[in-house]
Amino acid sequence: MRLLDIYAKMKSDLDVIEAQLARSVTSEHALLSDTSTHLLKAGGKRIRPVILLLSGKFGNYDLNVLEKVAVPLELIHMASLVHDDVIDNADTRRGQLTVKSKWDNRIAMYTGDYIYGKALTIITELENPQIHQILSKAMVQMCIGEMEQIRDFFNTKQSVRNYLLRIRRKTALLIAISCQLGAIASGADRKTANLLYRFGYNLGMAFQISDDLLDLLGTEKQIGKPPGSDIRQGNITLPVLLALREPAIAAELQEEINRIQLSNGAGETKRALNLIRKSAGIRTAEGMAARYIAKAIDALSGLPSIPAKKNLTDIAYFVAKRNY
Repeated sequence: MRLLDIYAKMKSDLDVIEAQLARSVTSEHALLSDTSTHLLKAGGKRIRPVILLLSGKFGNYDLNVLEKVAVPLELIHMASLVHDDVIDNADTRRGQLTVKSKWDNRIAMYTGDYIYGKALTIITELENPQIHQILSKAMVQMCIGEMEQIRDFFNTKQSVRNYLLRIRRKTALLIAISCQLGAIASGADRKTANLLYRFGYNLGMAFQISDDLLDLLGTEKQIGKPPGSDIRQGNITLPVLLALREPAIAAELQEEINRIQLSNGAGETKRALNLIRKSAGIRTAEGMAARYIAKAIDALSGLPSIPAKKNLTDIAYFVAKRNY
């Protein structure tokens, strides 16, 4: 089943989540409402709410309960994007002006903080300390991941292991707990929640590697921003690290990265992109993403054969092949 078909089947429940997201970011302060709504209207795949709701199918599915977890998780993701755009000095996201570009950095930072606060307000409506603990620990790890990314801007000597630890914190963890908390909130047993966490973690790792590949291989129409944005901002991703290991291009690629760094993000990335696209690093990174997808699907093998299991499998295949 295609991703759009899964979304169509879940439309009524996802409409509830979308309406709750809109209500949650509405503020008595007009500017905060404007900035938060601008971000919400930019859209997104809503992968986290979708996999959380599907994970809830393995227990006692209750949308009134699950929405109180799905909405905060998506808000946390949204808030992290606002802060990312400030750090990365990004002008567009998903083809739309970023909050920092339409307003300014200060407004963007407070918008992100506001959305984080709204997420925590909603999650506390559930009187389950385990859910609160898992979510708060994940938020701490996300912040550490962001700090590690800043530390390693333009660091071409970093190891692949450092990269993997960083994306675990920045991306994979929130996707992992989306699955885990969907199970916990619906009263599923610990084994089920752990298997769904494993699925989400591996899916998240593959999702970020795929995202990093798209930044190098995609078009501006596909990804909603100019290709090569990561390298322009100093974010040295897996395919770049792998390409830098190839003796035939390492020196030239390093020279291009140095030039981009000296340009303060305004440099042309075309030559660097050409070098990376021709490298074996692309194929190696694709292979790593595929292995994470295989691990994600393997984690599902221990779960009951209900329609949600097939839907999660299809989502994994979408991540493996996505081009947007």
